[in-house]
Amino acid sequence: MKELALKYGCNPNQKPSRIYLADGGQLPIQVLSGKPGYINFLDAFNGWQLVRELKKATGLPAATSFKHVSPAGAAVGLPLSDTLKKIYWVDDMGELSPLACAYARARGADRMSSFGDFIALSDVCDKDTASIIKREVSDGVIAPGYTQEALEILKAKKNGNYNVIQIDENYVPAPLEHKEVFGVTFEQGRQELPINDELLENVVTAHKELTEEAKRDMKIALITLKYTQSNSVCFVKDGQAIGVGAGQQSRVHCTRLAGQKADNWFLRQCPKVLNLPFVDNIRRADRDNAIDVYIGEEYMDVLADGAWEKIFKVKPEVFTREEKRAWLDQMTDVTLGSDAFFPFSDNIERAHKSGVKYIAQPGGSVRDDAVIACCDKYDMVMSFTGIRLFHH
Repeated sequence: MKELALKYGCNPNQKPSRIYLADGGQLPIQVLSGKPGYINFLDAFNGWQLVRELKKATGLPAATSFKHVSPAGAAVGLPLSDTLKKIYWVDDMGELSPLACAYARARGADRMSSFGDFIALSDVCDKDTASIIKREVSDGVIAPGYTQEALEILKAKKNGNYNVIQIDENYVPAPLEHKEVFGVTFEQGRQELPINDELLENVVTAHKELTEEAKRDMKIALITLKYTQSNSVCFVKDGQAIGVGAGQQSRVHCTRLAGQKADNWFLRQCPKVLNLPFVDNIRRADRDNAIDVYIGEEYMDVLADGAWEKIFKVKPEVFTREEKRAWLDQMTDVTLGSDAFFPFSDNIERAHKSGVKYIAQPGGSVRDDAVIACCDKYDMVMSFTGIRLFHH
């Protein structure tokens, strides 16, 4: 297949639309089910690159949950604790394969943003992973292959209209890439920078010890940022992104956004949230929305008389600001990556509130000394990679 006609571009009025290789070669994909659209393919190809690099950097199966050309979550296939199984709503599924664990983490980190995601998997999709995908609201999936059981599960989703794409894992794109804006063609070399341990060696803080887990999480953060719309910041813990701040004009706004998402991820693990008495048969999206509101500042939207009865069997107590802060103070050893330098130490102050201990960023600001001093104040470990990772 040398080209694939699409229904329309980014919006229904943008026609005609298609994907093809400029050199006239064969497309490196097969559509096994559904009719993926323009934005689906943007998410699929960016997501595939991300998980392929995560697998190469860590040696573990990887998954990402993409929305609007940025990852809502990304993770490698580490086992899930009982608490994580519960907040990711897979505690009824028994033992899961490493790839399924990776997707449960990627999908579960920010369930609000992942609603209607496009999934990318580094490995052949197995039955366990397909079974998780089956129960979530999602637009489609791209992977290097599918077991027969997995394919049958996925083809049955959305009455047979779920988008399933198989990609040639040996496909290597041309070293120069092009895009058009306003009729003008832009050309640049592909972003092929390898994210490895060598990139993390320039530790500039007084505290210099990087654990193997910290190095792994730094690489996950940086690889995630390579495929996130800039400006971008990524919080990572235990092999998964827990907060991604994408596309903000101010870096501190990226940090605040990603930090709030990371805080929400941890607040969901508090027993007060885990034990919320939901009514029977509540829809998954309604439950996720209710949790997000309950742990936020607008909690009365779900606790007001006339509202809580539709969601809970018994009216929950307010999750007070003091209780939330006390719980968040237990979150430690979080890693933070940034796609460009931190211009002010306010980013570090905000990161500290979300338990950040390890930071990877390019460096190069005229205020690097102030940023390093702030890290030293909190006994953080920061590496200067010397490389910017803007993605547009």
